[in-house]
Parts: sequence; structure tokens; C-alpha cells
Amino acid sequence: MINLNSGDVYAILTAFCWSFAVILFDISSKKLNSLQMSFIKNFIGVLGFILTVIILNLPLPDFSIKEIISLLFSGFIGVAVADLLFLNSLTKLGSGLSAIVATIYSPIIFLFSFLMFGETISTETYIGGVLVICGIGISTFRMPIIKDKKIILFGVIFGIFAQVLTAYSVLLVKPIMKEHSIIYIALYRFSIGLFCTLLFLLFKTNLVDVFKTLNRGLNTITIILGSFLGTYLSVIFWLAGFKYTISGRAAIYNQLSTILIIVLAFFILKEPMSKKKWFGVLLSITGALLVSLS
Repeated sequence: MINLNSGDVYAILTAFCWSFAVILFDISSKKLNSLQMSFIKNFIGVLGFILTVIILNLPLPDFSIKEIISLLFSGFIGVAVADLLFLNSLTKLGSGLSAIVATIYSPIIFLFSFLMFGETISTETYIGGVLVICGIGISTFRMPIIKDKKIILFGVIFGIFAQVLTAYSVLLVKPIMKEHSIIYIALYRFSIGLFCTLLFLLFKTNLVDVFKTLNRGLNTITIILGSFLGTYLSVIFWLAGFKYTISGRAAIYNQLSTILIIVLAFFILKEPMSKKKWFGVLLSITGALLVSLS
């Protein structure tokens, strides 16, 4: 019998939102570079979190100094650095090869959650996670036509570091989520991320170009929708997933976003879908179902 708790549902919703967002970011990369996209999506995300606080009239949290430092550090490595690395990797590798690199996300969560909190998961969950990852590998693997090996190499390195920093950053704030509102945690993390990406932009360009970037981004519907789904909704669901279920389970369900990206790339970007890809999709779904039965 399927056994999904609220955290599992949030983690699955994260996968749906993030998969749509990645496709939209991939489309947007033709108009904006990775740093510009990172700045725009962080700006829209922070704006969304502030509006949510105002609309819901959420009381100010009483974070301790230690918690604030953890939130700021988490925001720096998980938003300012990791997201920038991910977007840079995406532009270098494309959504298909990027999906393969992203398979290290779940194993990293398994390792970090055990080292940091002593969390363990059932054998069925491990097997389900392996099936999900194998399904992703089968669906996405193909020998790329390498025009520039250096670009591919850096794309892979950036992608790996992005997943490592993302995993560590969310587990860093997991204890804080037990006592405080997810919205404020997201607001703190993405505020520092927005501040850092703004500094990066100013370092590379100037204030006039920053406003031009903001104007161009806010007039590009794909990045607006991608930011709403990928920086606002999916972040709320993502944090809620880690708050209300075991980290390993949340990571496996999050990983389904990769399979959804493959399917969406077929329908939206018209990328070819072979029998091998469909088999991989089916294998990953089977793995997710096995996790839900554990």
C-alpha cells in the first residue's frame, strides 16, 4: 500500500515545479546568460516571499544569532553560488547531459544526512533510489558530439559542485525549519543570494547594465514563469519536503524532476524520445513507487 506523508507530497510537487522551471530556464538561456538569469530569478523569488509574508501577516521569527549565520551561509552557498553554477552548467551541457550530472544529488543527500544527523533509510528506499537513478541514466545517456571537450568538462564540474552545495545548504537549515516558518527561511536564504548575485553583476558590468538586465528579465515571460515555479513555489515545497519527511526520501522524490524534464523536453522542446528513454522513465517511476511503499 502506498504510504506518502505530507513531506513526500511536498517533495514530489517540488519535482513537478522544478522540471517545468528548468525547461523555461533552458529556453531563457538564449536571451540571458547564467548570471543574469540567477539575478532575475532571485529577485522574483525574494519579491514573492516578501509578498507572502505580508499577505499571510506572518509574525517576525526570533532567530538566534547562530541560526541567522547558518541561514546566511546557506543562502550564499546554496543560492548565490550553487544556482549560478547550475545555470552555467545547464548552458554548457544542455538539459539532457545536465540531467545525468544531477543524479549525484540523492547519494550526496544520503551521505550528508547520515553524517550530519545520523539519518538512515530503509533497504526498500535505497533500492527505489537506485532504480530512479538508473532510470535517469538510461533515459539521458548518449555519447555527445563533443565540439569542445573543455566546455563539457567545466559543465560537468560546475554541475557536480552545484549539487553538492545545494544538498549541504538545505541540510544546514533542516534543524532551523523545525522551529520556524519555511517562508522566512526561504526569504533569508534568497535575500543573501540576491545580494551576492547583484554584487557579481556589478563586478562584471555596472549599475546601468543591472537595470537593463532587470528590465529585460521582467519582460521575458519564460524567465518570469521559470522563476515563479523554480524559485518561489518549488523552494517552498522543497524546504517543506525536508521539514516533514526523512531527507533521503525527499531527495529521491526531488530526483524525479530529472525524469519529468526529459518528458517535458520531448513535449515542449521537441527533443526525440526513444524506447530507451521511455524504459528509463518507467524504471524511475517504479523506483519512486517502491520508495512510497516503504
